[in-house]
Amino acid sequence: MAITKLLIANRGEIALRIIRSARVLGISTVAVHSAADSLAAHVIAADQAYLIGPAEAAQSYLDLERILEAAKASGADAIHPGYGFLAERPEFADAVAAAGLTFVGPDAAVMAALGDKVRARRIAIEAGVPVVPGLDTADIAAARKFGAEIGFPIIIKAAAGGGGRGMRVVQSAGELASALEAASREAKAAFGDGRVFVEKYLARPRHIEIQILGDSRGTLIALGERECSIQRRHQKIIEESPAPRLSGELHRQMIDAALTLARAVNYRNAGTVEFLVDGDRFYFLEVNARLQVEHPVTELCFGRDLVADQIRIAAGEAVDEAGPMRGWAIECRVNAEDVSHDFRPATGSVVQLQLPAGPGVRVDTHLAAGADISPYYDSLIAKIICYGQHREEARTRMAAALTEFSLLGVHHTAAFLHDIVTSEAFTRADLSTGFIQENFSERHEDDDRLRHALIAAAMVAQGNLGVSAKTERPQGTITSAAHDSEARSPWFGLGDFELWSRR
Repeated sequence: MAITKLLIANRGEIALRIIRSARVLGISTVAVHSAADSLAAHVIAADQAYLIGPAEAAQSYLDLERILEAAKASGADAIHPGYGFLAERPEFADAVAAAGLTFVGPDAAVMAALGDKVRARRIAIEAGVPVVPGLDTADIAAARKFGAEIGFPIIIKAAAGGGGRGMRVVQSAGELASALEAASREAKAAFGDGRVFVEKYLARPRHIEIQILGDSRGTLIALGERECSIQRRHQKIIEESPAPRLSGELHRQMIDAALTLARAVNYRNAGTVEFLVDGDRFYFLEVNARLQVEHPVTELCFGRDLVADQIRIAAGEAVDEAGPMRGWAIECRVNAEDVSHDFRPATGSVVQLQLPAGPGVRVDTHLAAGADISPYYDSLIAKIICYGQHREEARTRMAAALTEFSLLGVHHTAAFLHDIVTSEAFTRADLSTGFIQENFSERHEDDDRLRHALIAAAMVAQGNLGVSAKTERPQGTITSAAHDSEARSPWFGLGDFELWSRR
């Protein structure tokens, strides 16, 4: 079942990433977009583009029916969900199949089984994969008894979601009732499902995941591991492959456990089995039944295109065997956030953008000068990935790349990431999920803010900074009629400075 036209049900850098792989495979592409993304890079890059709703994600990128309508109107025969939005919604995969289209991802039944963390725990236990001691229910009496037996602190987690939402660390029995209520309420708001469960809290674990690929013929492979321990608010900001200071035996056991779990559910397409590592022991955490944000580090170490792998598998082709793993790769996620104000999401327009380059440096981004960063979507704006023959070469390249990265107009985290990769703790690979709290508990104002403001002011004075009121779209890139563009605001916020340019 050859795929000839692929609709990408996503936006931003991942939509652009998928378009590029499809183009190499000779597959036409269809973008969908909200009104806020009418001039976005993925819209212009695709062969066709369809407006599916207003800026709010619930009325556009999360609107299953509008996306299917766009697929029908465009003549697409397959849909790639990317990550986020509808990527792990079993009902979306089901609806795509019911419409006679190919879903580039796992089967809906597998997504449903693994997307429920309580059910996924049970599957892991039945498969003989170690899990963190815990309870499948959130009964207050049972949770109190569990805490007394296992010892506080314990952790409450949402059964139907992740990303730190619906999660609470409970230090004592007295905190338990209020924490259960708060976690359930947050889980209900975030995922429409208020179920939570309880586990033993691991104070200083590492977060390590295994990339898997499976085809419809029963072949299943693992492509090494990724270290994802550096996180803030339970969300990853730096990943690397391979994981440093991981014994060969522990590596082998985790690979075997990931493949065992995947076989238990007949896993197909790309996915990631995630573990917590505590000393020389590891525990199953969850399965992400989709492509991961950090997939480029695996691509560089194995010399393959994981998006192309996904598309070929969805088309019924066999998965290629895993070749040898070579070198080391590190990825830093640059987010539009104000680090000095507790990583508060930042918005605005990109006044100036300079991306790093050179041997072993890759940047995945959808940004360009003049682009708007809105409050409606995830704060991820760029991924910088650096490759080297060994970890130190990849690390020093990353430090140089983060120094070279320059974005004026919006607060971002590049300077903070530079501080991390040049820190003594990161250099010696002393990693855990508590890395930020242990080494960067206090973060002061970005030292580069004044320098950036002066550079931008000089550009204004020299007449090198300007934004037109309307950007012309290249002819022939859009086949749908509904593409409205709005005049850009002439105002640009930059820290405590206000810079502007008139048309």
